[in-house]
Amino acid sequence: MKNITFLMLLCAALLYGQEKPKDKVFSYTPPELIPKKVNGTFGYCGRVGGIVIPPQYNIAMFFAEDCNLLKSTNKNAQKYGTAEFATVEKNKKAYRIDKTGKTVYTYKAKDLGQCDQNYHEQKYSVVAKDNKYGLAESSLLGTKKFKYLVKPQYDLVHIIEGEDLENPLMVAVKDNKFGVINKFNTIIIPFQYADIKRNFSWKIGKMFEVTQDGNEYFYIDINNVAF
Repeated sequence: MKNITFLMLLCAALLYGQEKPKDKVFSYTPPELIPKKVNGTFGYCGRVGGIVIPPQYNIAMFFAEDCNLLKSTNKNAQKYGTAEFATVEKNKKAYRIDKTGKTVYTYKAKDLGQCDQNYHEQKYSVVAKDNKYGLAESSLLGTKKFKYLVKPQYDLVHIIEGEDLENPLMVAVKDNKFGVINKFNTIIIPFQYADIKRNFSWKIGKMFEVTQDGNEYFYIDINNVAF
């Protein structure tokens, strides 16, 4: 009897190990400081809310590396290329600021180095049928093994650039509303926005830049929490 029980447990374990991969659960902590527009100018709010750096900039980017400064031949400029600083623009001049809002560096063309061109080919491709869009594995296009991962059903599908090529996220449009899906066609961000920008906000800040009225944009996290 003990042998039978052992075999049953072994078979169950083997079957469990052969299950198809399940939907990946995304869990990301929002950045410590998030660009926020207030009355026409940008400042920064904290991940738990509240303005940390008062609105005063025409442009405010995430705190992130700037490869142009990291590759600079100016050693003093190099240190401001790390992710401890953010690029902002005020009165048509670009600066790097620290997390207190202090201006620590003013951009100069002579200081800018050449960034490495690190291109990674996407594993998946957007495919079209009958004016609708879906997703398929790039290596199977035009082969007998071709199959849709996401059947063409959306008015637009855009693969968001990110570090995880195996599990990309896509901006999609359905019934004139924007949302975000994954390769399993799971809805990550509901289809409720007038637009979701196809920029580097996901790659750099793990945030999405969205608008509900087509004019005022703001950031949301992977859980659709607005900042």
